[in-house]
Amino acid sequence: MKTNHKVLISDSRDIKEIKDNSIDLVITSPPYPMIQMWDDLFSNLSLKTKKALDNYDGDAAFEAMHIELDKTWKEIERVSKNGAFVCINIGDATRTINGHFQLYSNHSRIIRSFKELGFTTLPNILWRKQTNAPNKFMGSGMLPAGAYVTLEHEYILIFRKGNKRLFKTPDLKNQRMESAFFWEERNQWFSDIWEFKGIKQALNHKKLRERSAAYPFELAYRLVNMYSQYNDTVLDPFLGTGTTTYACMASGRNSIGVEIDSKFSDILVNDVTSLIDFLNNKIKNRITSHKEFIKEYALKGKTLKHANINYDFPVMAKQETKIKLQNISNIIIKDDLIFEVLSENI
Repeated sequence: MKTNHKVLISDSRDIKEIKDNSIDLVITSPPYPMIQMWDDLFSNLSLKTKKALDNYDGDAAFEAMHIELDKTWKEIERVSKNGAFVCINIGDATRTINGHFQLYSNHSRIIRSFKELGFTTLPNILWRKQTNAPNKFMGSGMLPAGAYVTLEHEYILIFRKGNKRLFKTPDLKNQRMESAFFWEERNQWFSDIWEFKGIKQALNHKKLRERSAAYPFELAYRLVNMYSQYNDTVLDPFLGTGTTTYACMASGRNSIGVEIDSKFSDILVNDVTSLIDFLNNKIKNRITSHKEFIKEYALKGKTLKHANINYDFPVMAKQETKIKLQNISNIIIKDDLIFEVLSENI
């Protein structure tokens, strides 16, 4: 299998290089409005944002920042195919402005935007970030009627453009079967609460380190496998350090990543080939984990009734019988911002 991965350095509000109705899945995490680390970025994009922040008008700043994100959501509507899914990782914000503390509900504002664009809103996922922080409250300490809870979760919002995707030809149906996930993966992945730690990017550039808010590889990897199939094209309009691209490489999907800051592209070029072992271990771990599931199931005195034809091990359902995983054999940097991934059957 051969997949291609392209990085575009562009203002992600207007992705002219990407054709209409060409994207099968979008996975992204935009800058979070009303999180202070993003104030300068939004202020540079929008004079209204800067004026609102300067005037200590939190509600106006919140809306002005989302108006900038709306431009990207409109482009996503243009480039997505009918039936394509859009997955957006976003956290709400809490902030004190001019002595007034409040919640800024980023997730609900984005849902409103996608509904206005005609997308179907689907059940979302709560990503609960595991934390060892001892302080579970803020405000008035142990005294009542003055404290407020801390936010320990983010949202993965899920939308679909148009009607359900159809797989009409024999080739598409077979490819869908080969792209299936294991029964026990389905039970874990399609829960509405995910629990794993956030990550801190080990970036050498101080300003990039301040600007990076990447989600874990596992988050992107699950979403790629849940909502696309082999050879699909996945878009991340806020690529950052490239997590979505790496997840696509490990999943036999093509990808396009858009990033406004060219310094991030250097990270991908420098790091991508060194990640082959990491990505292959993630892929192989799916088979290892399934074999562990088989053992545990057998210890309960139960028998799996179907068999996977590619690996000759039992599976729970007929839909798992053609699952075929790919091992990355090489990643070729064709130029600075285009990567070709060669994979072979495990």
